[in-house]
Parts: sequence; C-alpha cells; structure tokens
Amino acid sequence: MSLALLLATELQVDVEQGHTVFGISAAGPYVERVEGLGVEHVPIRHFTRSWSLLSDLRAFFELFRTIRRLKLDVLHTHTPKAGVMGRIAGRLAGVPVVVNTCHGLWARPEDRWLKRALVYGAEALAIRFSHYELFQNAEDARTLRRFLKPGRWEVVGNGVDLDRFRFDPEGRARVRAEWGIADDALLVGTIGRRVREKGLAEFAEAAHALGDRATFVWVGPADETDADTQVPHEDAIRFVGERTDMPAVYSALDVFVLASYREGFSRASMEAAACGRPMALTDIRGCREIGTHEDHLLLVDPQNGTALTAGVARLLDDPNLRTRLGGAAEERARQAFDQRSIASASLTAYGAAASDARVVEAVDQDG
Repeated sequence: MSLALLLATELQVDVEQGHTVFGISAAGPYVERVEGLGVEHVPIRHFTRSWSLLSDLRAFFELFRTIRRLKLDVLHTHTPKAGVMGRIAGRLAGVPVVVNTCHGLWARPEDRWLKRALVYGAEALAIRFSHYELFQNAEDARTLRRFLKPGRWEVVGNGVDLDRFRFDPEGRARVRAEWGIADDALLVGTIGRRVREKGLAEFAEAAHALGDRATFVWVGPADETDADTQVPHEDAIRFVGERTDMPAVYSALDVFVLASYREGFSRASMEAAACGRPMALTDIRGCREIGTHEDHLLLVDPQNGTALTAGVARLLDDPNLRTRLGGAAEERARQAFDQRSIASASLTAYGAAASDARVVEAVDQDG
C-alpha cells in the first residue's frame, strides 16, 4: 500500500533519473499500480503489518536473502516495522548505502514507558545499521537525536502531488451527486483506514452530535488487523470505502477532519490543504506541521470527542472562517508540500553512491 500511495512520486523520480528501481513489500492489490511506474516489484511473503515473532523472523531472513540476491547499491527503507528490519538486513547483506525515512514513530510521548522503551530501543538499534536518516517531522528527530550520527540525518518534511491535488469543482458536483448530497448541504469527511487510532470513536461522536447539521463520511478501507472497530454512534457515519478519485472527494467536502492519535506527517491533511479545504486536525506531531492553529486550520485535543465536536461545529457555523482557513491552507500547501522536492532530498541523501545505481527505493511491509 505505502509503495503506491505514499511513495509513488519518489519512485517515479528515481525511474526518471535512469535508475533501476525495486519495490520490496508484501504482495497486495497495489502491486500493479507500482509496476506501472516502471518499478520492479519483489514480494516478501512473510511481511505483515502486525507483529508476530515467528512470521517476522521468517520475513527478516527472506528479506536478507532478497537484498543480497539483488546486489543493490542503495537501500531506502520506509515505515516503522520495515524500516527496522530493512536497515539491519541491508547492512548485513552488504549494501553500500542504507537510508531510512522515518514516517512517524509508533510510540507517542504519552504512551506507557514500556512501549516507548521498545520502540525507541528498536530505532536506536536500527540507526546503527543505516548511513543516513531522513525525518518527516522535527519532533521525531528530536526524540531520537541522541541516537543519531552527527551530519547523517536531516528533517525533509513531506509532500504531495500538487499538480493532481487542487480544487475540482466538476469533481465536487459529481461526487456529491453520487452520494446524494444537495448543493447547499454541508459535508464533513475524513480519509484513512477504518481503525481506532485514526479517531473512529471521536469522529463518530462528532457525527452523532452534529448529524442534524451535516453529513459525515469516512473514505477508506476497513483494516483486517483491527477487527474490533465498532464504536458507539458508528451508525451516524456513512462509510463509503476506498476511492481513486481523491481530488474530487476532497473537493466535495466542506470540512476535512483528521482525528488521528498518531501521524508521521499527515498525507491526507496535505492533500486536503492543497484542495483548499478547511480542516480540524488533532493537536499531535505530524498534524501540527500542516499549519498554524487559527491561521491555516483548527487544532483540537486528541482522543477527545467533545473537543473535536466543538472544532467541527465552529467550522460548520462560520462560512467566512471556512473560506479563510481553506484559502490559507491551500497557499501553505503550494509553498511547502511539493512532493518532488522531497524526492530530490532523497536523491541528495543517496549521494555519489547512487550515480550508477540499481536502486531499491522502498522496503515496505504492505504492498
């Protein structure tokens, strides 16, 4: 999934530079899309999103053998679990340059000390096996700074395809007609996997409280690794599944919401900003980087349905506020969230070692 949805532009830039690019991940429904970019997909059978000691050991040794067989010049790892496995396996397999991008730590400062110790310990170990670390947000870099090698890390931010993500009035009309939303009705939406950590309970609470003033939609797939996803008032949400016409979907919304508990650097929020949508986001690392509270968006306390409801209600009640924040968010996105700049930063990190490279751009556990 991450190869296609999060890394497509980086993969494309590497291919355009003339490199041979491999994408190592589990098999999945997005493989065809990855290969359409000119990337050769290499499946790892035992890669999974969830943790399982036996399966993960099998995945590690399968990954090690795969990397050694490919004789890579550069290995660039992504996502928390694959990043830990990939850095260690790549270095042991003799890859000359191992680079990792931190898309967000699995532990938050408010998590229990044991979880933080396990996550930070795994990252500290994996960092010893990499040559260069890239971070999407500065807070994660500060958390791990004592483990980082001087001059061997950088905060690069994150970006989206700004040519694709822009307000689409025709798409807005089409999607709203498909969903039966009148032109003068208000539509609130969120984008992401249907899991608790994306704020499902809080979004449902807001939908229940404000359902007489707006329709609330959830765009995105269910997640088989989070089977117990039922929450109170879930029936107040319209679940519309996955979509491929995302610029039109964002454009259809009057308010974009992200109630997530953890983000590296929220891609959905960047896409919504690029489409000029007013936003209510949780006040967490990975969302704070999107913009400034009251200037570009509204930030609300995480895991707090009352706070989320109040933030969304404020946007629903004030069309001038929606217009002001949506315009400011779009302007910030055009200035700060260009994905091609992020891809260029990755190439710079590879350095001269990648000049004649056969590059694996991404290792990810869920293709």
